[in-house]
Amino acid sequence: MEKGAFDLQEFLPYRLNQAAEAASLGFQKVYRERYGMLRTEWRVLFHLGLYGSMTAREIGARAGIHKTKISRAVSRLEAQRFLTRKRDEADRRVENLSLTPNGRRVYDDLFAVAERYEGDLTAALSTDERALLRDLLRRIETAGQAAIRT
Repeated sequence: MEKGAFDLQEFLPYRLNQAAEAASLGFQKVYRERYGMLRTEWRVLFHLGLYGSMTAREIGARAGIHKTKISRAVSRLEAQRFLTRKRDEADRRVENLSLTPNGRRVYDDLFAVAERYEGDLTAALSTDERALLRDLLRRIETAGQAAIRT
């Protein structure tokens, strides 16, 4: 890029952020209006729905969410009776988190919405283009993580 020719609108991190925000807003509206959830809460809920009982640390590692945000999300989800905490018998410092039957119902509802929403977002793309997009995003994510470590 030549000096003075920087175009913010074409700067890849900026474009990715703009696309992510635009793509997230429709789904965000659903989980906020139906269940009063914030972004971290639905992400915690989905991890438990997809992978079963997990610790907050496991969710944080898998989702890349800071532990304080997970802690707040877990507290709110517990208050809404969407999840329960159970002390680990082997290590009393660890809590295993699981969805309640009500949490499972909410997860199932939002999962169906998420599938339809993703289908709507990618409707203009061919099957090959969807696969390519996912691959490219994974590669960019990997490159970004590598840049953070250096």
